[in-house]
Amino acid sequence: MTKMTIDGNTAASHVAYAFSEVAAIYPITPSSPMAESADEWATQGRVNMWGQKLRIAEMQSEGGAAGAVHGSLSAGALTTTYTASQGLLLMIPNMYKISGELLPMVMHVSARALAAHSLNIFGDHQDVMACRQTGFAMLASCSVQEVMDLSLVAHLSTLRARVPFISFFDGFRTSHVVSKLDVISFDEMKELYLIK
Repeated sequence: MTKMTIDGNTAASHVAYAFSEVAAIYPITPSSPMAESADEWATQGRVNMWGQKLRIAEMQSEGGAAGAVHGSLSAGALTTTYTASQGLLLMIPNMYKISGELLPMVMHVSARALAAHSLNIFGDHQDVMACRQTGFAMLASCSVQEVMDLSLVAHLSTLRARVPFISFFDGFRTSHVVSKLDVISFDEMKELYLIK
């Protein structure tokens, strides 16, 4: 494994990029760097683990991003999105459809407070807990290494079980913390995916 010094958002985006064909995005703090990294990598011509460049669709709202994700998944494309706080709440109606139709996907969430003062930058799981009833499975990470590892677990699990996942971690405390970690390469991820 390669050692790198990156933040939690980059770790999540790295794994999501490997497993995705499409990303429907609407950047919202503190999850914006995940979408920005994916967009930058696609612009540079980086390919996923199947040798395809990620197709990015930047929408005009979180609800639009969720609708685009649902449509893309329904068409058979491996699709992801990244969100936080109020953005996640606006995606809930589509989350019911996605889980009800057993569409495999992972939504990466940099969890943040909803109802506190607008300048609250602390991690809070109000947004994620509002999604418990949608049918999405949830995996929580508390370090940058766990973000990378559990994002991989979520992507592998959703493809096996056809249950959509939320892979979440604290906004700012984990999403923006820079840490040295073992980076899982696309080749290593592909080997795990191909294990029967």
